[in-house]
Amino acid sequence: MDPIKGIKKIISLRAIINLLKSLLKVAFIGAVTTLIIWMNMADVLSLAFQNPWDILSTVASLTALMGIAAALVLIFIAILDYVYEKYEYEKNLKMSKQDIKDEHKNAEGDPQVKSKIKQRQREMAMRRMMQEIPSADVVITNPTHYAIALKYDEQNMDAPKVIAKGTDFVAQKIKLIAKEHDVVMVENRPLARAMYDKVEIGDFVPEEFFKAVAEILAYVYRIKRKI
Repeated sequence: MDPIKGIKKIISLRAIINLLKSLLKVAFIGAVTTLIIWMNMADVLSLAFQNPWDILSTVASLTALMGIAAALVLIFIAILDYVYEKYEYEKNLKMSKQDIKDEHKNAEGDPQVKSKIKQRQREMAMRRMMQEIPSADVVITNPTHYAIALKYDEQNMDAPKVIAKGTDFVAQKIKLIAKEHDVVMVENRPLARAMYDKVEIGDFVPEEFFKAVAEILAYVYRIKRKI
């Protein structure tokens, strides 16, 4: 148990404000009551020389006057208190909205952290893709802007499979790795562009590209047999 934390809970800002409000109420009512008695000091001093009925009448009149004055003071204080409480409520409401935003942010994850995770995932996917290129049968090029790496195993595949693709810098990287591992590169601009737009990495070549790809693979196999 931390005594400092306990004292902070007891002597909180809210408790101090409530104490001040109570003291102000007492002070204002006391001041108004004193002012009324002071303004009617002559009547108060003359009570000793009056008969019981006049004393009762004077005291009742002063009491009523002090009651009305005290009520007006309390109404004034209540208005001030309402304004303050409204301000505090709106302030806490804003804080609550911020807490909800923070909670939502924590629930979904920090955007910066998510961005870094996605970047790391893209980098890992890129590395895996580059590692697949040496096993490709052919790389179809644009020749400078597009590169599509295909792999075909007639024993286990019904159609050639796209194992890597890229544009510009990535395309040049694919071509460089293909060259280092003696993967045949074939230039076919319309086919490279069309396949890049329609076929994703890991997908098999669609039927619409069968004929063009089959001709390229036949050409590649002829080259390999000659080597």
